[in-house]
Amino acid sequence: MDTATDPSDDWWLPARFTRRKTMPDAFCSDEDRILAAATGGDEEAFVLLIERNEERIFRFCYQWLSDPEEAREATQDTFVRAYLALGRYRKKGRFSTWLFQIALNLCRDRYRSKAGRQRRATDSINALTNDPTCLSPRPDESTSRSEEHERLHEAILALPESLRAVAILCGIEQLSHRQCAAILKCSERAVEGRYYRARQELAAWFEANGGS
Repeated sequence: MDTATDPSDDWWLPARFTRRKTMPDAFCSDEDRILAAATGGDEEAFVLLIERNEERIFRFCYQWLSDPEEAREATQDTFVRAYLALGRYRKKGRFSTWLFQIALNLCRDRYRSKAGRQRRATDSINALTNDPTCLSPRPDESTSRSEEHERLHEAILALPESLRAVAILCGIEQLSHRQCAAILKCSERAVEGRYYRARQELAAWFEANGGS
């Protein structure tokens, strides 16, 4: 696979981090122990956290930004910010929830930026056409992508920001309403309402654009 679209390669890791594949199995299976080691300054443990979460974060960023370069940068920034904030991290849920919160804020800022809007206006169609691996469920899957998948991505991009976040987290990432509420810092009832509206708007988009 082209490393330009594969978050599992080392192309985006901060220079101070290198992958280590020899962590003990017992250690690797225990997220609490990994987090404890990482917050205590163990950089190898933090790299392991990166390896566990990078594919989902990259996929989320691409779904939000529809630009592989911006998605790569947002993925890197997410883990850099997480690393710098580890000393202040307090476990209240899954570590991935915290990462999604960071990624969401970064993606919102990038999407709203003038430079990002101008680049998307000219490049987003080419990115969707020429970079099919970004929307695969996993970076190591087939590079072929169905027309239906392309249309779904286009429809999600047409949603308002508040509904887009719920559509990606619940619909694409298959997170529970509780997990989504933790990421968005709102109630589960609010998530349910937004997800219902998102599904309605997606259905309306497909109807207006030639059906599903």
